[in-house]
Amino acid sequence: MPGQKLLLLDSASLYFRAFFGMPDSLRAPDGTPVNAVRGMLDFVATLVDTTRPSAIAACWDNDWRPAWRVELIPSYKEHRVEAPKATEPDVEETPDLLDVQVPVIARALQILGIPIVGADGYEADDVIGTLATTWDGPVDIVTGDRDLFQLVDDDRGVRVLYPAKGMSKLESVDAAWVRERYGIEPRQYADFAVLRGDPSDGLPGVAGIGEKTAASLLASYGDLDGILAAAADRHAKVAPRARANLLASADYLAVAPRVVEVVRDLPLDVDLTLRPVSSEQVREMAELAEAWGLGRPAERALTALAAP
Repeated sequence: MPGQKLLLLDSASLYFRAFFGMPDSLRAPDGTPVNAVRGMLDFVATLVDTTRPSAIAACWDNDWRPAWRVELIPSYKEHRVEAPKATEPDVEETPDLLDVQVPVIARALQILGIPIVGADGYEADDVIGTLATTWDGPVDIVTGDRDLFQLVDDDRGVRVLYPAKGMSKLESVDAAWVRERYGIEPRQYADFAVLRGDPSDGLPGVAGIGEKTAASLLASYGDLDGILAAAADRHAKVAPRARANLLASADYLAVAPRVVEVVRDLPLDVDLTLRPVSSEQVREMAELAEAWGLGRPAERALTALAAP
């Protein structure tokens, strides 16, 4: 709906942070750990309270390592695969104590009326990119993934809430924040990430080009195409070492942008509008909370979503 705020949760990013940020001594009556579940519910309560969205989506990795991205760059997220020689499908290396909690998190979100949105063959980033691009109104994206800085758009009211210092203090990432931190515009972030590389995603980057050099090149030549044209032009003022490394990385630079750029046009058809909390939801959450020992976080999440 025009003008209404959408809150997008990068689900895996948040429940991983909840898992590592909360003690695993938090257990259900049967001894199953619930630290990630309780932390996730606390996050939801705080985020809804502070952003007051009209719509919300928990964006999900239906495929955390899409084959089409791996085909372009085989090292993409390779180090995260549970068994290096595993045949399809790849299984992401997730702590056992977290793995058992993910279905409970999904059930809690379902009870709260928060749609879980995924797309086969795509990551949560692509779902976020599509929803943020197609939503007619302001958008808050909550994620610890810097690649989503490419979606920041002041004109459309799209910002990232980034847990640079933990979920207790989220950075509000707008265009000015990106400029101050990296010396680039948000629209340049994908090219910046391609040049710099990202070991956490298995992206090698261009040898010898770190954040400062990448930002300088983008300031001078605008985008990756402009940088490559300058590198190929012996009259352009590109440092000899950077020129050589850029030309040597031509194969990587030909495919990396497709890997780093989030997809923005998935055929998603989902109603994200928040509905009033029903007595049935209250009953179901009370049952889930009792079964899993969720306590106060479950109450906080329901209360936040029940508020006008």
